[in-house]
Amino acid sequence: MGSKLGEYLPDSRQAEVEELCGRESSGTDLVLYIHGPVGIGKSMLSGHLCDKFRSAGRLAASIFMGTIPATTSGVDTIIKIAAREIGLNHSRAISKIVEAINGCHGTSLETHLQKYIVEPLRSLQHSQPFIIVIDAMDEWPDHPLFIKALASLNSQRDIVKFILTDRSNPRASRLPGIERISVYTYLLGPIRKEVIKAFFYKHLEAVPWEDGRRATPADIEKLTELSEGLPMWAATVIALLSHQFSESPPHKILEDIAGSRREVGGPGRLGELYCKALERLFPSAEDRKWLRRYLGVIVSLQEPISLPDFEALTGIPSHLTRRIRVALSAVQTRSPPPGSETMVHPAGATFHRSLLEYVQATTTEACFSISTFDSHSVLGLACIEQVLGLPPSASSVSHLRTHQRYAVKYWPIHVSKGTPRLKAQWMQTKHWLTLQQITFETLLQWVALFVESLPVCQDLDFSITSGGQKGDVIVSLLGFLCRAMECYRISGEDCWGFQVACTEVAVRIDDEDGRAWTYLGRGYLAKGQGTGSLEMYEGAVAALRCALDLQSGAERMSTLNMLAIAMEACYSQNGNIDLLKEATSLNREGLDLCAAPHPNRSAFLNGVANTLADLYRYNGDIGSLNEAIALYRQAIALSPAPHPLRVGLLSRLAVALRSLYQHHGDISLLNEASSLLHEELSLCPVPHRDRSKSLNNLSLILHSLYEHNGDVRWLIEATSLTREALSLCPAPHPDRPMSLTNLALNLEYQYQRDGDVRSLNKASLLHREVLTLYPTPHPRRYLPLGNLANILRSLYLHSSGDTMLLEEASSLFRESLSLFPSSHLDRPKSLNNLASTLYSLYQCDGNNERLIEAHSLHREALALRPAPHLERASSLNNLALVLESLYECDGNVGRLTEASSLHREALELRPAPHPDRAGSLNNLAVTLVSLYEHDGSVANLIEASLLYCEAVALSSTSHFEHPSSLNNLANTLQSLYPHETDVGGLMKANSLQHEPLVACPAPHPDLYAYLTNLSSALESLYQRDGNVSLLHDAILFSRDALSLCPLPLLPRAMLLTKLARSLLYLHQHDGDVGRLAEASSLCHEALALCPAHHPDRTRSLYALVLTLQALYEQDGDVGRLIEASSLLREGLALPSLPRLDKKWWWLALANVLQLLYDRDGDIGRLNEAVSLSCEVLDNLVASHANRPEPLRSLAKACQSLSDHHVNIGLLNKAIALCREALALLPEPHPRRHLSLNSLASALLSLYQHDSNVMLLNETISLCHQALALCPAPHTGRYRTLKHLTDALSSQFEKDGRLDILDEAISFGRQALDCCQPGHRHRESVVNDLARCLHKRCEATGEDRDQKEIEDLEAELACLRGEK
Repeated sequence: MGSKLGEYLPDSRQAEVEELCGRESSGTDLVLYIHGPVGIGKSMLSGHLCDKFRSAGRLAASIFMGTIPATTSGVDTIIKIAAREIGLNHSRAISKIVEAINGCHGTSLETHLQKYIVEPLRSLQHSQPFIIVIDAMDEWPDHPLFIKALASLNSQRDIVKFILTDRSNPRASRLPGIERISVYTYLLGPIRKEVIKAFFYKHLEAVPWEDGRRATPADIEKLTELSEGLPMWAATVIALLSHQFSESPPHKILEDIAGSRREVGGPGRLGELYCKALERLFPSAEDRKWLRRYLGVIVSLQEPISLPDFEALTGIPSHLTRRIRVALSAVQTRSPPPGSETMVHPAGATFHRSLLEYVQATTTEACFSISTFDSHSVLGLACIEQVLGLPPSASSVSHLRTHQRYAVKYWPIHVSKGTPRLKAQWMQTKHWLTLQQITFETLLQWVALFVESLPVCQDLDFSITSGGQKGDVIVSLLGFLCRAMECYRISGEDCWGFQVACTEVAVRIDDEDGRAWTYLGRGYLAKGQGTGSLEMYEGAVAALRCALDLQSGAERMSTLNMLAIAMEACYSQNGNIDLLKEATSLNREGLDLCAAPHPNRSAFLNGVANTLADLYRYNGDIGSLNEAIALYRQAIALSPAPHPLRVGLLSRLAVALRSLYQHHGDISLLNEASSLLHEELSLCPVPHRDRSKSLNNLSLILHSLYEHNGDVRWLIEATSLTREALSLCPAPHPDRPMSLTNLALNLEYQYQRDGDVRSLNKASLLHREVLTLYPTPHPRRYLPLGNLANILRSLYLHSSGDTMLLEEASSLFRESLSLFPSSHLDRPKSLNNLASTLYSLYQCDGNNERLIEAHSLHREALALRPAPHLERASSLNNLALVLESLYECDGNVGRLTEASSLHREALELRPAPHPDRAGSLNNLAVTLVSLYEHDGSVANLIEASLLYCEAVALSSTSHFEHPSSLNNLANTLQSLYPHETDVGGLMKANSLQHEPLVACPAPHPDLYAYLTNLSSALESLYQRDGNVSLLHDAILFSRDALSLCPLPLLPRAMLLTKLARSLLYLHQHDGDVGRLAEASSLCHEALALCPAHHPDRTRSLYALVLTLQALYEQDGDVGRLIEASSLLREGLALPSLPRLDKKWWWLALANVLQLLYDRDGDIGRLNEAVSLSCEVLDNLVASHANRPEPLRSLAKACQSLSDHHVNIGLLNKAIALCREALALLPEPHPRRHLSLNSLASALLSLYQHDSNVMLLNETISLCHQALALCPAPHTGRYRTLKHLTDALSSQFEKDGRLDILDEAISFGRQALDCCQPGHRHRESVVNDLARCLHKRCEATGEDRDQKEIEDLEAELACLRGEK
């Protein structure tokens, strides 16, 4: 890097150079694409790389596109320039280049590359590939065509490689064809400050300072900061300071630059510098007027011309041109071509593009701003005047002066770019007036000279076949140029710019000539198809609309077809649905014009079908899809093999049938699609270019067949096809990403079948490979981003519970969403993916902000999918799920009601036999179960069971979702059990929950869940009939489920808690204290896996509270109650505790507070317990299935308050509450015995106040009922026995019957057996039994009970002493 940009400062980019040279030597990519912003030094670096490879004998050619005029930059021309460079650098290759010159005429660009580049280089037999460097690709209009042609050299990377530079990342700019070549993109960054500083120190020494003034270290520091690492900026500063003809001394210029107030990193890096420079170089208004005129002309100039010719064309005196050029040399950072002293070159040959962009920018100061439109207008008029004055004798361009030859060749280009197209405006221009003066003979003369000046046309015959009208001459010329364009398409010779320019002039001269508009539209369409430019497609649409307005009958057919194609191309880039609808109408009109057996009918059928299929993908209109399918069928019937359209038609029909299947689930559609794609595959044998695509399409159909019935044979065949497709697509084949994605999908399905996590890991690697093939910002990068994120979510659920996987998935989904503007068709899907991941993260950490964002994203997605959008049902479902979670947080039942409405709408959009109907049935059923849990409405539960039954019926036994449907149905039947008098429903639930175990053997990923649910069903059966073997089986299944979830698997904490609860049940049955110890250990392990905000922490805390209460019942350690109270208060303070669960925590805390009150008599605890119980009841409707629990708790508290205050009213209230609870628990409800005991206790207390024997009789009756429900060794049996002992003892005191007392003693002894030493109630039971025995001694006068009484009193004294 020096005073000219092409010079390189040693070591300025040493690291980059080493990396890039190493990649070119050992890498496998055909193209190294270096990109970076303006002024970053791309040309400087490419020049240095050329020197490095030249010294190594590996440089084949180097081309700087900024110095090549646009009119001579056709791809074939650039290939020939590269070949010329190869010959100059390697003379032994010349013979092969000569062969190419003689043999390549009329051949394709791919052949040109092979003959001019590859074969000459191969003949040199070098051990390493040669390098071709092409700098400034962004200044080459036809570079997309070159990129497309390069794909043919992917297999020649051992012979030649390319280094290309550009401002834009080719993937970001969606450069057509870039996906088909093996390319490595490299972002070039700023140069290090130390290097820039060294550059200033070196070159400021050579500045011609005046009066001994020099740049200070502070000045250099400031310049270095302002440069921001841009070598272009630094080089321009040195050029300004070194300029010998500046009116300002260098130190003044330096002060001006260094005193800049521009913010570092702000906009206008070079613009401000250029402004200051031009202000000093051209201080007067007159100077600036001539500067603008000169710059405008050279920016528009098409090729170099001499100074006299320049003056003749532009009217700018030669002496002024010389003065301007001298002044501009201060900002001229490119060395002028040889002989430039007498020539004027196009601006790009001598000035950096950044300067040219500055003077053309709309934000540039008016004194320096130029208009290329005005400049073209000036040159165009001057050229027309030159044509008007051509000597009649000039029959060849060799007879013309240089400026005349320029005028003949380029006036159409300048006029087309410098005049308005609209007729009313065109006729106001001097150009129109001047053209009116051209005679017919002069026009013929110009045409002949013009044709001669185009190399591509020199070997073609041209003659005027029209009449003697000027317009007919122009149209004949256009027809000729179109034939030349066809030659260009075949051979690579370029005359597109001239064709379009002449056609633009033609439509100005006669805007009512439909042929001219057609030619213009065809030209823009051809360029659009070559470069992918939306601007070209829009130009084609505008021109072809005009043509169509002027045409009628059959002549419209071709224009209709081209216009529809252009509109579809515009729609694919800008998403304007109106264009797609209009394209459909145009294709329909074309179809009407070519009734069978017209040869073009199949093409129009295909066109209409394609637009209809696109409309269906846009709005889900099933009518459009059905019509598209019908039209595809007609087109196929008209295109028997080997018709060129048949392969594409078969594929498109198959895709449309798959879409129709996805709409309503008719399996025959998939079978037909499979048949079509098998035929297509037979028409694409190896090495047909479309075979890999056919294989992938067929694989997708087989996926759908597998999803429909779960037949693993479809999955096996799909995997085989995808592997074959992948073998046909080595990198950088454009279909490789599709094959990798499909293979990953196969692995995901395999994981769903067998739970083998290795399949997920392999799939993630495949998606990561696709991600490398679609680097930022590739337009299809969103696909691997989403696919990889989904795999990470599955890995999170399966094996680790590591939220980092979810965080990465969330990050990937956010990047994917950023690639979709609000109007993009795929934005709803991206919104859904991100929302679902945030929902999963919320389930991990309970962060409500994630849930709120997920809710917002799902609502946006739903709004973008109005009915009848194909994916609306999915969005309805997703939003409903989030609403259900919000309901759990805030208890707003309106959310749950809305969720059920959303699920019902989704169900209506999926009528049978829609393949997703079973999922919608399940979702609605889940919501109805939640509504049942809220209000206790059994109707909701019954409807849920019916929905689950339908879901089971819709899935075959081999379908991979069948086990899940069975499981859901079983759970609902289990919930219905308490409302049924027949145990059959529960038995059926148990039977159903065994079936998933058979369908999902280990290591199926859902096996642990099915084992857990089966365990729950067995527990319910145990609670129904007390068969302890069922409880043992339930615990075994829980242990098996736990063994399938080793650390750190996400569900482990939940399973630990579940097993702890089961052990508590078993302890209630057999009283084994060891089970309580294990339960406590399990709860503590679960808590260790659940930090403060983990959503499962509350569940584990609750289980530990129950365990502590059970331990307290055994040993009376009040410390356990205090710990339980503390844990409950901790849980209530956690944000992760769902609001709906809080009432049960309040109830648990109320129960613990009552137990503490029983120990210490603190009335404050009792009052809080009453308040909590009332709060719970206020949050439960009267019919709620769990209402008896808080009723019983409040009754006990009222009974205790009655004892404390001696308030009979409170006691009566307690009895009323107990009766209400009992009424809600009809036989054989498993918890009925608790309410029986509570009512018995309250009645016994009331009897002690008023001695009403009816109360005593009812108490005894209730106790006998409860005793029947608590067979030994039930842990609650002692309480019933104790109440019965007290009641019978009171009855003996009432009527003195010894048989009653004997019965009381018998029950007292049984109670004592239930309360083994250490039990906290043993003291009370011992005291009751001793008292009954004393009564019998007193009543009979016998001493047979004396020894037992003494033993009991001794134990009682011991127990009281321990206290």
